[in-house]
Amino acid sequence: RHDRSGTGIRLMKDWSGRNVLIIGAARQGIAASAYLVRHGAHVVLTDLRSAQDLRSEIRSLEDTPGAAEQVRYEFGGHPVSLLSGVDLICVSGGVPPTIPLIEEARARLIPLTNDSQLFLEFAACRVIGITGSSGKSTTTMLVGEIARFAMELNSSPNGKQGPDVWVGGNIGTPLISILDQIKQNDLAVMELSSFQLELMTRSPQIAAVLNITPNHLDRHGSMENYTQIKGRILQYQEGTDAAVLGRDDPTAWKMAQNVHSNIWSFGFHKQDLLQRGTYLAAEGIFLRAGAESQDLHVVHPGDIKLRGEHNLLNTLAACAIAAAAGLPVKAMREGIRSFEGIPHRLEFVRNWGGADWYNDSIATAPERAMAAIRSFDDPIILLAGGRNKDLPWDDFAKLANERVKHLIVFGEAAEVIIHAINDYQQIPAREIAAGNKAFHQLPITKLDRMEDAVLAAAKIVQPGDVVLLSPGGTSFDQFKDFEERGECFAQLVKDLT
Repeated sequence: RHDRSGTGIRLMKDWSGRNVLIIGAARQGIAASAYLVRHGAHVVLTDLRSAQDLRSEIRSLEDTPGAAEQVRYEFGGHPVSLLSGVDLICVSGGVPPTIPLIEEARARLIPLTNDSQLFLEFAACRVIGITGSSGKSTTTMLVGEIARFAMELNSSPNGKQGPDVWVGGNIGTPLISILDQIKQNDLAVMELSSFQLELMTRSPQIAAVLNITPNHLDRHGSMENYTQIKGRILQYQEGTDAAVLGRDDPTAWKMAQNVHSNIWSFGFHKQDLLQRGTYLAAEGIFLRAGAESQDLHVVHPGDIKLRGEHNLLNTLAACAIAAAAGLPVKAMREGIRSFEGIPHRLEFVRNWGGADWYNDSIATAPERAMAAIRSFDDPIILLAGGRNKDLPWDDFAKLANERVKHLIVFGEAAEVIIHAINDYQQIPAREIAAGNKAFHQLPITKLDRMEDAVLAAAKIVQPGDVVLLSPGGTSFDQFKDFEERGECFAQLVKDLT
């Protein structure tokens, strides 16, 4: 595949003598640093945090041979002097491209990239890339499970090592960290966030856009800009590649107008005869591979272990993506039957006080919290909050008022959520006054910390309830990431006596 990097230089696997500035020392920056050091580059790693705050990250990088000689650190700021002599800048996903250091780098025409772009440049195998405002982590992991079953079906009977499946990106391991292990016949499945796509000028051979709903507007400024960034996953595809789009999401489906690769789609209802993709019928999920072939039954509804309508849509998406990658229906069926979900996504923690407690910490937008609420018919005690992303909470407020028994809010977004609930409750106030029982005043408890929220839920809970952590905001006000937040919640619940 020809170079479409847009970096202005031909990137090579031999980085000897190159000077690379890496901005951001989180997992993506550390993985990129280790890869570049192994290939002979001299790296400057900069982060706004202090060396003390990053001691575990530094220790992990120092285990890389050559790191002691080839890595220099700059902590506590991003001085412009770091640009001196730099051949390339690698930007971690959490770093906004509008910071002064990056703006000055653009003015000096210094090429910009990130770990995902580097992976796509050098990966010897086919790559499936998955993005969307919601559902991408579950879909990515499910596609990976399907692909592993497909590789087992094609495994060699003589005991020789067959192809491997690698899953990572925005979820789990940055794939650049295992790039040197990848073989030509392997398959990589990567989740891509808008933060990663913001700088990328390379598309995976199979690229999926699941849906586009308001998210990260604090970073991207507008829905128009956010949508354009998501669309970059398709922008650099070739005619032999495949694009997979959600038919039921108007914004994602509209992207079909600009796709110049082979289109596959997924949705709840049967598509046009000429459209390849998946749909849902009473008997379960079906695959249409073309107008001249018979629709294939993939799986019965009862074989899907994931809760909620949104996860049914994720399963439809995974099957369409797998079909676009040429994976057999038998592998789809076995992958779906064995897949029980991902950590921190509607993850059952324990039954305590007669109630089931669920960890949905990965829900970092109101839309995702709403999907979690809809997954239960039981009375819900909802824990919500965290850091707000300048997203609308109006629809969340309406649904919470209708479906939630008690709302416990915590963290920086607590007041924003309460304000949205109060605004909604003013609308049906006259209905309540008239005795209309369809409306109720949602009880709200406001607290500062996760620990207090769990203890408050423990005092309220009754047998038959569901206690659900589905924050709707990011974790960065109190935790390193959503995983740390989810682990904290799970441990607090396990400690209840």
